[in-house]
Amino acid sequence: MGKTPIGKTPADAQDRYLVPGLVRGMEVLAAFTPETPRLTQGEIAAAIGVTRSAIFRVVYTLTELGFLLHDPASGRYALGPALLRLGHGVLPARDVIGVALPELEALRDATGWSAHLGVLEGTEVVYLLRVPARRGMRSIVHVGSRLPAHATAMGRVLLAGLEEAALADMAQQAPPRRLPLPSFAVLARQARADRARGHVMQLGSFEAGIASVAAPLRDAAGRVVAAINLSARLAEAPEPRRRAARDALLAASVTISRRLGWVG
Repeated sequence: MGKTPIGKTPADAQDRYLVPGLVRGMEVLAAFTPETPRLTQGEIAAAIGVTRSAIFRVVYTLTELGFLLHDPASGRYALGPALLRLGHGVLPARDVIGVALPELEALRDATGWSAHLGVLEGTEVVYLLRVPARRGMRSIVHVGSRLPAHATAMGRVLLAGLEEAALADMAQQAPPRRLPLPSFAVLARQARADRARGHVMQLGSFEAGIASVAAPLRDAAGRVVAAINLSARLAEAPEPRRRAARDALLAASVTISRRLGWVG
């Protein structure tokens, strides 16, 4: 039996074994690309060469099943967590960034703090996304910056997502550094406490005068794949503002994780 390319209808293919609704659903999903990750219903229809009425029920069904996400404010759709779960939780870093960026921008605007996203690489946290505050102290780190994981809020969140065997391996194999790793016992104790808390707040303990709070991002398999944080001058972050920033960050981490396929 010959294959029907996406974009060619079953009627064109004259194949009675094909399911028209399924083919149309696949065409809708294929309309989303790295260049066009968010589309209105009209843009979806134009991309596959049909009318809006022809895809209304398909788009509605895909949204209800979680294969599409709908943003009522903009009227646009994006690929949803159900589709990501089909990839067994394997998500490229660029996709995590694409999902997280709008949330971090909203988080920055709501709190006035700088926002970042980082991943674990060896014994370091690598910054992949930077959303500096619009006023006051702007973020001093840059995309590509590397900092010791065990000493930073985001790094500690990432270490808390590791199995203890991985922590033990890290403690044994890490090369000497200007800021050397603590022993496995210390790493494990800190990771257990951070994991139980669900976030890490630092008040000038790594960088003098800076308040930072971090939380994990999880994929469809529940694995910690990245961390996000908010940071501000400690002098501009009294306790009420720190609590508000922490709560906003935790809510954003749940939203982003769910869009990455996490259902916890």
